[in-house]
Amino acid sequence: MSRWRIARVCAVGLLTLGVLSSCGHPVPDAPPRAVPPAPSAAVTPGTSTAAVTPGTDFTAVSRLMQDAVAAHRLPGAVVQIGHAGNIVYRHAFGSRKLDGEPGLNGSPAPAEPMTEDTLFDLASLTKSVATSTALFQLYEQGLVRIDEPVQSYLPEFNPAHDPRRAQVTLRMLLTHFSGIAGDLSLDGPWGLDRPAKDEGVRRALAAWVVFEPGTVFHYSDINFILVGAIVENITGAPLDSYIEEHVFAPLGMADTHYLPVDKVCGPHRVRGTAVALDGYPPWVGQCPAGTWSTKLLARIAPTALDEDTPGLNPDYGFPLRGTVHDPTARRMGGVSGSAGVFSTVDDLGRFAQALLDGLAGRPSTFPLKQSTLALMTTPQQPGHTPEQLVAANAAARQALRTGSEPNHPAIAGQDLRGFGWDIDTPHSRPRGILFPVGSFGHTGFTGVTLWIDPGSDTYVVVLANVIHQRGGPPITGLSGAVATEAARALRLYRN
Repeated sequence: MSRWRIARVCAVGLLTLGVLSSCGHPVPDAPPRAVPPAPSAAVTPGTSTAAVTPGTDFTAVSRLMQDAVAAHRLPGAVVQIGHAGNIVYRHAFGSRKLDGEPGLNGSPAPAEPMTEDTLFDLASLTKSVATSTALFQLYEQGLVRIDEPVQSYLPEFNPAHDPRRAQVTLRMLLTHFSGIAGDLSLDGPWGLDRPAKDEGVRRALAAWVVFEPGTVFHYSDINFILVGAIVENITGAPLDSYIEEHVFAPLGMADTHYLPVDKVCGPHRVRGTAVALDGYPPWVGQCPAGTWSTKLLARIAPTALDEDTPGLNPDYGFPLRGTVHDPTARRMGGVSGSAGVFSTVDDLGRFAQALLDGLAGRPSTFPLKQSTLALMTTPQQPGHTPEQLVAANAAARQALRTGSEPNHPAIAGQDLRGFGWDIDTPHSRPRGILFPVGSFGHTGFTGVTLWIDPGSDTYVVVLANVIHQRGGPPITGLSGAVATEAARALRLYRN
């Protein structure tokens, strides 16, 4: 870790109910390392879920999901809606695994019904729920500064002192304005026969800066691979261990985990960098601390076939279940700042409710301060101003008045991003048409979305394994429709 000069960062975020400001703290020349976590307990299944408060009629939400399953848009899903501190809706739809596909023993098996406690591969939701939260814990400790160049924390990012790379800051990584290419090259055998995390990080550090830093929104997994590397460098702990101890545990997210291939316990076989489905007997043994149990596999929704690099990948053509779908994270062993976390609707509801409580100044288990949460979840892209949010909401309302669906973003060319959270970009469809611009959320390629609206104290979680069947359309349009019907059922923001 290189030494860096003392500075002070101050960012201003616009909330629905007012303007809050949050300032960073001076960073000493040689910052102390954050305390690494104590060894965590073994990861075993946990099936407790919080109770649902009945009362609101969500028939329209149920119908949307039932129709989507019937039309084979997705095999199944679980939806949870929270409002005013209560879980007001939770329901499982369809199947976790389709009939005739391999079961846990690797042989064709009957369909498995979807259950409310199913674990899903969160894909890019990892960026928001895990990596950003961890990074801002370090921010609160004065160990990182948002507008510091990335090379201050990762000198290998710019060993040749290239002036363009020197412009890339942590703010740009967190808002996807860095100009860095979208993803790592998957050419060649790296990470196919065994995990190659160091190689993945090395490639991320050397990734091309293809756009002028700070000028254009360009979504990039590499941004958050680098953020994850910064967290590891500063804490001195593996990313999964740090996040399990400092993010998931304080929130009571007992069913949320990275599932690295080198920490699996119980009957199993590893094929390349994937846990193989291959004749698992019932497992009742105990696993040591810091591992995860193959008992979890029975509750994990399978995603898709492993189609990474035929001829080189020993797992090619086999179904992925309990192994992260994202090929870069998979080659890195299942742990990355960009993907790798698995979770349930109940745990994501705990996360969302604690975040809402923290933002509102209510008692909360969220492991960040109110001012930090306001900073993270308001527009923070380079050049942001409060007026941008006002203008975007005006454009969205005008579209609704004329009978049109608002554009994403509401104003062409004005992409609004928080730190790890989407606010108003082409990825904002899960907001629907009633929640305002200024609410925030994120998507995951596997078919998962989380959207949170502080103005109405509401969140909507849609978890599905859309990519489990070939040709399944992206979840974002359906999630947006669910959010809209949820807002209507709760009588929010009448249009």
